[in-house]
Parts: sequence; structure tokens; C-alpha cells
Amino acid sequence: MMSGRGDGAGAGVARRLDWALLCSGGRVSAEDRIFDGLADKFADSLYGKPRGALRLALLDALLPRTLRLAGQPALDVGGGLGQMSVWLAERGHPVTLAEPSAEMLARARESLGCRRATLLQAPLQALPERAPGPWPLIVCHAVLEWLAEPREAIRILADLLAPGGQLSLMVFNRDALRFSNIIKGNLTKALDDRLAGTGKRRRLTPISPLTHTEVVAWLAEAGLVVEHVAGIRVFHDYLREREPDATTLARLTELEHRYCDVEPHWRLGRYLLYSVTKPESGAGG
Repeated sequence: MMSGRGDGAGAGVARRLDWALLCSGGRVSAEDRIFDGLADKFADSLYGKPRGALRLALLDALLPRTLRLAGQPALDVGGGLGQMSVWLAERGHPVTLAEPSAEMLARARESLGCRRATLLQAPLQALPERAPGPWPLIVCHAVLEWLAEPREAIRILADLLAPGGQLSLMVFNRDALRFSNIIKGNLTKALDDRLAGTGKRRRLTPISPLTHTEVVAWLAEAGLVVEHVAGIRVFHDYLREREPDATTLARLTELEHRYCDVEPHWRLGRYLLYSVTKPESGAGG
């Protein structure tokens, strides 16, 4: 699990609370999905199920292997309930968590406790003014699929990133969503490509699920270099039994770890995880 490392006995000063809960001056598209009023459903549907634990376990294994983690300041964009901010803070990173939902931000505050962090109530679009950096490390997980303009969001993230800095970007995979609908028998929906959610109800189907082709093209357009790609939950979400017994889940978890970044399996992960670098100045785009 991502919170597997606890605070050390001598971490008192380093873990002091450093809250700066600010109001956002940025603008959010009327179509963007903000999770006020949905924190309980979000927590129960995602992190209260085995799929949530599996997602965090995979990230726990992949991030130290694919990122250069050296305690550098980190910006957690759309940090939600605070899982990634906790993970980073426990590894010595001064963290700024930006989240537009006041309700989600309050939950993140509870999760972070006395760990060193700054909380900023702001959408991604406001960060060039509210948290301009430049940042040596940015984490943006499961955010772009809830925005009306994910391509523009990638441009903003690129501008926030320091030369030589890294971006951990995770997006909801449109191809996996199509495959899942076919397995469920929603053939007409798949043929018509009616895969995106509306963002109007309490359902948590993203409004902008993305393809690998789109993401890679937009990252290159923004001058960023993809160093590693992995699939998060390559097999789990296609099982008939959504909550398998402990023995089955253990074997499945082993398979997920083994094949998460192996061709062709990663391409059907429910999420796609990109480790991205911004070239040093003068190194080419």
C-alpha cells in the first residue's frame, strides 16, 4: 500500500504542519467535473474496493522505478483525497496539493495530518498564477479525463514543469473503456463510440477518456518526452467477479505487477501511467 512507510521518530520538524489553504482565482470550464458532494461516493467506489487498493499498490511499485525521487518539491495536481500527497510527503517531498473541490480538500487535510504540505484550493487552470513553480516534480493522476480541454491541460502542466523536471501523468484509458463495454454486451454503445460520461449525474464515468495516441501526441506537442508507460489494472477490471476472494486477488495482483508495462498488455490498463520529462534548456524539444 502507498502509506506503508510511517513517520520516523525524529521527523518532528520535517513533518510540521504548513497549511496554506487559499482561494482560487482560476476559471474552470462549466463542463469540467468537480467532486463537491461526491467525496463519500468517490472514496467508497474507488478506494473502498479492491480495485482502489490494487491501483495504489501498482503506483507504489512503479513510481520509485520510473521517477527520480530525491525529496524534491512536488505539486500534486487535482490531488483529491490526498493519497499521492501522503505518499510523497512520507518520502520526504515538500508537497503542494492543488484541488478545486473544497470537500475533497478537507478530506485530504485529514489524510495528511501533520505531514509537511501546503493545501491550495485551485483548479489546474489556475496553477500558472497560484503555483507557478517551476516544479521539479508534478503528479497529475486521474485528472485530465474530468476536464473539457485535456489537451490544454497538458500545455499548462508543461509550462509549470522545470527544465529537467518530471511529470507523472495518469489518465483514464478510452480504449480500455471500449473493451469493457464490449465485454458487458454494450455493443451498440461501443460501435457508436458513446463512451464518455456526461458529468451530470453521480456516476463516475469520465467525461474525457483519452487514447494513448492522443496523450503521446499532446505531450510531444508540449515539448515533453515520454520515458515510460504502464497500464494500471490491466486484468482486474475485465473479470466477471469484481471483488475476487483473497487467494484470487493475490494471484491477480502478481499478474498485474508482472505485465503492467509489458507489450501488449499495458495498452488495455484501465489507466495509463506516463513518466514524462521536460528536456533541459537547449537540449531540444
